[in-house]
Amino acid sequence: MAHRGGEHGPPLRRRARRCAARPGRPLRRGLVAGAGERTPDACDAEHRRYTNPKEPSLITIDFTLFPVGPGHRVLDLGCGGGRHAFEVYRRGADVVAFDQNAEDLAAVSAMFAAMRAEGEAPAEATAETVRGDALAMPFDDNTFDRVIAAEIMEHIPHDTTAMAEMYRVLRPGGIAVVTVPSWFPERICWALSEEYHTVEGGHIRIYTRAELEAKLKATGFIIGPHHHAHALHSPYWWLKCAVGTTNDSHPLVRAYHNLLVWDMLKAPRITRVTERLLNPLIGKSVVVYLRKPRNDGDTG
Repeated sequence: MAHRGGEHGPPLRRRARRCAARPGRPLRRGLVAGAGERTPDACDAEHRRYTNPKEPSLITIDFTLFPVGPGHRVLDLGCGGGRHAFEVYRRGADVVAFDQNAEDLAAVSAMFAAMRAEGEAPAEATAETVRGDALAMPFDDNTFDRVIAAEIMEHIPHDTTAMAEMYRVLRPGGIAVVTVPSWFPERICWALSEEYHTVEGGHIRIYTRAELEAKLKATGFIIGPHHHAHALHSPYWWLKCAVGTTNDSHPLVRAYHNLLVWDMLKAPRITRVTERLLNPLIGKSVVVYLRKPRNDGDTG
């Protein structure tokens, strides 16, 4: 089960509750220079739910499998709205939130500042934003102890180049994590709605876990554990695809949205147990943990 993170302390939690029930602004997400920025569309709604810093955070990574803390330098590649970068910062690591989209980075930078001002992160931790291209990152080799790539590979035409850049900037022995939409729930979305997967900047491929791991292994990574996350969100997207991906006012969509907001705010036992049971079957995301070999003889 993915760690239910994102609790930045009482002030930010209250702010999240005030904003959670209303839609956030559309986000345009950029990862690759020259690839164009995302426009306000169905996939923006997805990233608004998954990355908007004003909504209760939806953490995909299990931080027991991806430990971060003081002394770790962490890259959040394609950070979007910053959901994982905020959690990393809260845990005391030095985080770099990296993206191509200036609007997203401005919002992330503002949230970092708010966290500092309200004491929501340890004083010794640092947080910064960097704008750049995922295919040619402006960092030296072996810069980071940890690298996060959450829900970005499915957007990038040259995904193996982005994986190679992840590998390059990660220090030997460092840990990385990649999350992408799970094959089965994503296939249903594609079957129900052409709009879901044909918008500019949207999902351009569906990975099986085996395909994703094969590409990462070919890059040089040692493959570690995996799990699925956010099973309760898959039916929401099936509903959206069935009634129209921009039809947020449909009664079923609104009702399910309210259920998800309630779940994120309250985390009741019944939904936590239900999601844990359903994750292997219909988890919206598959999460793969990786390690860069310490030396040529390190095979895991």
